[in-house]
Amino acid sequence: MTSEEAQIGEWRERIREAAARAGALRLKGSGSKDFYGESLAGEVLELGAHRGILDYEPSELVVRARCGTRLSELNLTLAREGQFLAFEPPAFGSDPTLGGMIAAGLSGPRRAYAGAARDFVLGTRLLDARGQLLHFGGEVMKNVAGFDVSRLLCGSLGILGIITEVSLKVLPLPRHELTLRLELPQAEALETFSRLAAQPLPLSGAAWAGGAAWLRLSGAASAVSAARTRIGGEAVDEHPARSFWQQLRDLALPALAGNSLWRLSVPATAAVLRLPGEACLDWGGSLRWYAGVPPGTDVRAAAVAAGGTALHWRGEAAPGTRFHPLPGVTRELHRRLKERFDPQGVFNPGRLLSGL
Repeated sequence: MTSEEAQIGEWRERIREAAARAGALRLKGSGSKDFYGESLAGEVLELGAHRGILDYEPSELVVRARCGTRLSELNLTLAREGQFLAFEPPAFGSDPTLGGMIAAGLSGPRRAYAGAARDFVLGTRLLDARGQLLHFGGEVMKNVAGFDVSRLLCGSLGILGIITEVSLKVLPLPRHELTLRLELPQAEALETFSRLAAQPLPLSGAAWAGGAAWLRLSGAASAVSAARTRIGGEAVDEHPARSFWQQLRDLALPALAGNSLWRLSVPATAAVLRLPGEACLDWGGSLRWYAGVPPGTDVRAAAVAAGGTALHWRGEAAPGTRFHPLPGVTRELHRRLKERFDPQGVFNPGRLLSGL
């Protein structure tokens, strides 16, 4: 028996024990996202030791690794070959595991231009509540057909089972990258983002914080140079530019500090939202953060009025109210999926939705 088979066998035994006593298991990689989600419940099942890159073929732009593989190891391995994870998974000042990254499904500033985490998932292996090791998707970009369960797992917060392996599409690092800074009020920044999004520009980031718009250009030198001339603004030195995008990715900017933080997803064309607190915009205006919002402010009403949703990212919240309420039909689909993969409610109960 290999060490991997032994590890899967140990997890199967833990699952059987939990199911037999009507208990629950709280799946844990590095713990970097324990703050994210509705509630933490169950006996902790550590997954971080199940690590290692299993296969990496730079010419195929695909990497396959175990769930406990750290982001730092993936980044270092890919960088040696001039490649990277284009969805820029946030680290939040820690070193998250691959399984946790996919279970959370979070993406960084490049998401609006390169794609979300789920867009890069090619295949997964899942250990379900019956102890079955299920294989979904493929390990090459042209080998995914039918209902794509692998992408369904992205953002599921572990309520469907243990993601034991993931195959990801990777991309070449940009040949050239430049960040421009323009002093603009929020309304003008939104207008600028909308205008630039309609043009054939090599944008890979568009954010607004602290009274300034930040625009990242990535691609061939000629394209970046032409875009710089067209947009104008101040060119930011490489180190402070990289620091800004990393801090934005990990929500470490001063504008995002405080005990309360809301995350709003709205159309990029939505006007400035008149909410109290400090605002920070990402994804060309379609992701809007509000820090220091006073208790009692109806943030969700503002989000809905703008055609979007609101997530109470940080701060005191009543149980089951952190995520935006789902429509009845969508909630029923979630319930049926949970029932199909985890009928006894063993994995991460209440982490994604109350009652699931």
